Amino acid sequence: MNTSSRLYSFKHEIGLRFIKLINLLCMVAAFGVAWFMYYQYMIRSPFYFWGDVAIVVIFAVLYFYFCKTYDAFVISHYRIFDIIASQSLALLFSNGIMYAITVLLCKHFPNPFPLLLCFVDQVSISIIWSCIAHWTYFKWFPALKTIIVYDRRRGMQDLIEEYGLAKKFDVKKTASVEECLNDLSMIDDMEVVFLSGIHSHDRNFILKYCLYEKKQVYVIPRIGDVIMSSAMQVHLFHLPMMRVQRYRPRPGYLFLKRVFDIVASLIGLIVLSPVFLITAIAIKATDKGPVFYKQARLTKNGKRFMIHKFRSMRVDAEKDGVARLSSGDNDDRITPVGRFIRKCRIDELPQLIDILSGNLSVVGPRPERPEIAEEYMKEIPEFQLRLQAKAGLTGYAQVYGKYNTTPYDKLQMDLMYIAHPSFAEDIRICFATFKILFTSESTEGVAKGQTTAISNNTSSISQKEDK
Repeated sequence: MNTSSRLYSFKHEIGLRFIKLINLLCMVAAFGVAWFMYYQYMIRSPFYFWGDVAIVVIFAVLYFYFCKTYDAFVISHYRIFDIIASQSLALLFSNGIMYAITVLLCKHFPNPFPLLLCFVDQVSISIIWSCIAHWTYFKWFPALKTIIVYDRRRGMQDLIEEYGLAKKFDVKKTASVEECLNDLSMIDDMEVVFLSGIHSHDRNFILKYCLYEKKQVYVIPRIGDVIMSSAMQVHLFHLPMMRVQRYRPRPGYLFLKRVFDIVASLIGLIVLSPVFLITAIAIKATDKGPVFYKQARLTKNGKRFMIHKFRSMRVDAEKDGVARLSSGDNDDRITPVGRFIRKCRIDELPQLIDILSGNLSVVGPRPERPEIAEEYMKEIPEFQLRLQAKAGLTGYAQVYGKYNTTPYDKLQMDLMYIAHPSFAEDIRICFATFKILFTSESTEGVAKGQTTAISNNTSSISQKEDK
């Protein structure tokens, strides 16, 4: 790596750390003021000074964790509004947990107003910081010269524009994999290379060249790559070897996961019982039809079960017997009450019953309808691999994808989750799920008229890639 590249990388790392540190210090200072000026006097047995410092440190750790969960520090890849929203959610959870801790220490409910005022101050700081940090970052670090190399998956440049990343990646060239292989020198004066849906043989050739030339590379993986990410290093015959097997989580993980499912679903059913009652009355009063909607879905090893939802569509929504995905707000089958409960995700709440019964987990691949899964598997045979784990109410694909994300991309996300089972990751996904409750993108429907197979465009990137 030449001197200028090393200097840029060093400045980039130090600059980002400095910007994040300023944010963390400001938020901690705001909480510290609220604690030292009010809440420290409310606890039954006041701490020594270092005890109060420990409380502030706990807030700092919580805030940092939630910011990492919601990508609230990634100013180089997200819009200002997204950063503010993520930090506000992180602050909401952090302050909420700290108030709960304060209640335990005080043995009564102290006045929440100082903490609410602190939260307002923190959000104001977040707005100011996000605007300044965003402007400063792109002033310090101009857009990187970028080339996009594609195979069957095109449109990466449009995505860069759509997600506001033109300030980060200045796309100078786009080339097919054949063009790139015929003239690798087109990469030489680039700083970033996107490899989009390229077959492993060709991709690895280009990838190694990029590494030789010290280029930053973003790779959109293929299913085989995701499967290999779960491989375990083994030592046999004095040879480098990787062992790949089906989803086999440790018993301890499965035990914790089931305990969490039971506790979470029970608490959810109790706390949300008023919402259940109001929703049931609203649905019944609208068209006199049934409150709940039951539908066959697939879970681990292809087992069928009946999932429960609040009915959001007309009773005759599929009177012709054809399974159809929703086309979003434009779907005329959705009732007025259904439109609201879908937007607020209330229609999903009865699935807490399915979690308690053991058919669903809180976190896992989303359960698909047998008819739709069958159509997907005609185009993508690997789609059945997501049935290695128990289906979930939320999951990696639900958090990082959208309703209309292609089945191929959702499959890859589900396989990423299955490849590395972790209770800590399950908890992180649970918290990350709260963010999508406030984003309309996650409920966008598919184009009206599309059915099970999403026509022949199930994935624009080589569904038959690994055959």
